[in-house]
Amino acid sequence: MDLSLETAELAVVRQLVQVGGRLVSFPPKSQASRRTVALDPQTVRLLRRHEREQRTEGRFCDGRAQVFTRMDGSPVAPDYLTYRFHKLVRESGLPPVRLHDLRHGAVTMALAAHVDLPVVQDQVGHASIVLTADTYTSVLPELQHEAARATARLVMSAARGAARKVRRGRRGWMTQV
Repeated sequence: MDLSLETAELAVVRQLVQVGGRLVSFPPKSQASRRTVALDPQTVRLLRRHEREQRTEGRFCDGRAQVFTRMDGSPVAPDYLTYRFHKLVRESGLPPVRLHDLRHGAVTMALAAHVDLPVVQDQVGHASIVLTADTYTSVLPELQHEAARATARLVMSAARGAARKVRRGRRGWMTQV
């Protein structure tokens, strides 16, 4: 199974694509796209609740290939998910946003949370860290400001330490005169 709630991991090993009106399972686009993504405890709790609801509705099957299905247990078409997402956004009164923008938002939040760039690269399945860096590091100016403050703190701390050594050295020199 691609989802393990016990280990809190999701393995990305295939994708559903609509071809000629049919849903066909394909491997991900690249080797980097095949990855294991760690899940946070809140997501695991929500997925466990979803699983309980599926069992109650009689839609749960231990050997199932999809986590989210239609009422008859068949997979949900990607086009329907996109349609449903846009409908929910419209009804919420939020500004228009694409479904793919959620991926960008997640990466931006991970970087704002100081997740290391190689970890973010692995989470989103980029083949190159350069792509991740080029695409996302400019989106958070506050991170640039935070980096400047952190660098200044480091420099000032080193300067204070050097100043203490100089003052101690002068005092030692003054007592010897």
